[in-house]
Amino acid sequence: MGCIKIALTGAPGTGKTAVINALEAKGFVCFHEVIRSMTANEKQQGNNKELLGNPLLFADDPKKFNQSLIDARTAHFSMSALVAEPYCFFDRGIPDVLAYMDYFDQRYPEDFTKTALKNRYDHVFIMPPWKAIYVRDNERLETFGQATELHQHLMDTYTAFDYNPLIVPKTSIEKRVTFILDQLTKG
Repeated sequence: MGCIKIALTGAPGTGKTAVINALEAKGFVCFHEVIRSMTANEKQQGNNKELLGNPLLFADDPKKFNQSLIDARTAHFSMSALVAEPYCFFDRGIPDVLAYMDYFDQRYPEDFTKTALKNRYDHVFIMPPWKAIYVRDNERLETFGQATELHQHLMDTYTAFDYNPLIVPKTSIEKRVTFILDQLTKG
């Protein structure tokens, strides 16, 4: 059975990783995001296309890139079955792959939907777009406007998979962690 599985999601630059790192520092089991390293690897392999917001522009094979991404997130989900701690946190969930593909108007195989339906999180928290903390960098390619649009796609996708994502308030990292932990103990 493993731990209670909690997905932390949100558009790029909303503070997910900072919250994950803070949870990990408190001793919680956390599974880290994989797309930043995947995007960096694709770029490093010589695909130096212009930064336009879609990490798939750097992939020689976008379908393979998305398959690798969903496989990595599914592997994290499977590993959580071995966790003896009460909670484990995921920096993004499997439905994120579908939300991004929808946003970029990319088709995905039925297997992607089946994977998202089969591997369900117990709780989903979403970080809303927050311009004051948003930073664009070499792996975060989206503009703030695109991040805002992606937020809506994430909300729509998680809702379509029968989740009720809780919106994490825009506040300090410590207060965000406290909010998440308080929600989990409310039962």
